[in-house]
Amino acid sequence: MQFKQFSWQIAWDYPPFRLKFILGIFILALILIFIPHFFSYVENREKGYTLNDWVLAQIPAIDVSLYIFILLYGMSIFFLIRMSRNTSICLTALWAYIFLCAARIITISIVPLHPPKEIIELVDPCSIVFYGSNVITKDLFFSGHTATLFLGALCLEKKREKTIAFIASGIIAVLLLVQHVHYTADVIAAPFFSWICWYFGKSIEKL
Repeated sequence: MQFKQFSWQIAWDYPPFRLKFILGIFILALILIFIPHFFSYVENREKGYTLNDWVLAQIPAIDVSLYIFILLYGMSIFFLIRMSRNTSICLTALWAYIFLCAARIITISIVPLHPPKEIIELVDPCSIVFYGSNVITKDLFFSGHTATLFLGALCLEKKREKTIAFIASGIIAVLLLVQHVHYTADVIAAPFFSWICWYFGKSIEKL
């Protein structure tokens, strides 16, 4: 218990941790500055494809925005609390999220998609900060909501908490499909990219 109480002080006195943490925060800040400009470009991009999604065709579009944001931000707060209490989780999550953001920028750039035909726009007040717009519809492949929660689950250490987080990521994937915000391929691909980014983040944490 005493180690946990002073873990941040001990870790901060260790130069490799301090370097990786400061460098990670700096890179993440640069990404957050760049993201609004990137998504503004994506939203105005005319080139793109509309997929013929059999699964979405079977699901009537329903607005479930409230449930999506309660789940997303509730779990995000929980992840931040766990990160604040565990330096290993914090460093892994920090670098894994950096890789996740970079991966989404790359995939969205090379896989231009138009939103599903029956999309119900997901209006997020917080997107004004990160996206520079209240409505973003073309940030499709792959699902950032699903990937973020799945990544958080991978970073957790306690089995019960990981299970809850994995279930939450599955629920939010279904809700995104119900609202026709994403194609089925977007949510299916998300866990794969999350695992790859978690692996790289964990590797940096262990260096």
